[in-house]
Amino acid sequence: MSYKIKSRVWIEYDNHVLLGEGRVQLLKAIDETGSLSKAAKSLNLSYKKAWNLIDSVNKSAKKPVTINSTGGKGGGGAELTEYGKSLISVFDEINTNCWEFLDVQLKKIENL
Repeated sequence: MSYKIKSRVWIEYDNHVLLGEGRVQLLKAIDETGSLSKAAKSLNLSYKKAWNLIDSVNKSAKKPVTINSTGGKGGGGAELTEYGKSLISVFDEINTNCWEFLDVQLKKIENL
């Protein structure tokens, strides 16, 4: 018999989600594409949904996470701030450490 443990990590501030796996995926996609629109498309999200997620992250964070430039003839763009990149890095570390901890805990059940 093989047990699996399931969990999701997210970070809240004042009852609002700052970061979770979906928001981090969107931030990574923005970093890769340089565009909120392209990032949303790559994750099969509507632009409105992606914009709302990024707006929520920026409102919950201590500092701006993205820098956005409006569209127009040359098109707009989005990029992560250094703070935004740091948040992703720390979130990934927390997530990895959480899974490693949970794997150790699961072994306790498997060894009963």
